[in-house]
Amino acid sequence: MKIKSGLLMAFFILLLSVNFIIGQEGTNKNKIAILPFQSIGIDETSMQTAEFLLKQEIEKLNGQSVTYAKDLPEACSEIECAVKVGKELNTDQIVIGTMSKLGLKIIVHFMLIEVNSGNAILNDNLTAATVEDLEVVMKRIALSVFQQKPIQQTAQVGAITQKETWESNRRGANKYAGISFGYVFPENGYDEVDKSFTMDFRTGFELEKFTVGSHFALRKGFAANIYASYLTTKTDICPYFGGAFGFHWVNHVYQGDDYNYHDDNWETWDKKNKDGFELTLHGGIRAFRTYNFQILINLDYCVTFNDFDDRALVFTIGLLK
Repeated sequence: MKIKSGLLMAFFILLLSVNFIIGQEGTNKNKIAILPFQSIGIDETSMQTAEFLLKQEIEKLNGQSVTYAKDLPEACSEIECAVKVGKELNTDQIVIGTMSKLGLKIIVHFMLIEVNSGNAILNDNLTAATVEDLEVVMKRIALSVFQQKPIQQTAQVGAITQKETWESNRRGANKYAGISFGYVFPENGYDEVDKSFTMDFRTGFELEKFTVGSHFALRKGFAANIYASYLTTKTDICPYFGGAFGFHWVNHVYQGDDYNYHDDNWETWDKKNKDGFELTLHGGIRAFRTYNFQILINLDYCVTFNDFDDRALVFTIGLLK
């Protein structure tokens, strides 16, 4: 009993720790300025709109005003020029870049420069498949600036460019299915076994912050549940928690006088309900969430409302696609 409780406590401490670490990512609270990007074949309206979106997205992330030096006499695309302007604006970091048209595509190159040292913290680029795709590109650049990470490390649901997927704003479809394996660790009932093997199949639909679906398990019997989970992040390491409700038939084997219900005879025992509604609380981690497959690490606490009062922890690892 102590081991099972310790497993449950350790697992949820791990979840909270991962969520805390992720929440600490991206703490760029420096004063930031944006200089007008240099245009190569892009109309002025699209340029100004894209630059405004970038300013707005960075302000959302760092919670303070961002200077947009739109009245410069000419574009400033070199580090030396940017450092000079940054000192005049009394800012800590400054963003410069270019937008170049190549057919229908727009290649956006940007740099994040530390004004005091004159060093480029970031020097990266991202491609917009169309002018409309610039909205997502600016969101990704803002994430890169705020987190001070390369563009490839800032992918999250809702901020995937058309070049990264031609289907939707994510790397895969919203519908998924998968299979998992693991063990049941009984807390009560289940014929007092120490543990038993389990496997399950789940299918569902993933939204931006939630996922819902159906779950079928071979778990010392058969279980079928409808579940819902809250997804705490949009990144590749996504802790989640939620619950499920459904039905579970537990395979109990009569063991005579040595059975847990030793006062019952066979006739009375056989009339006990082995099946019943089941309530489940769950938590876990989805890895590689922005891709079209995910690795699932899950812990359930299940209570079956039958005459045997079956309760257990269930730990599984699986793959969703």
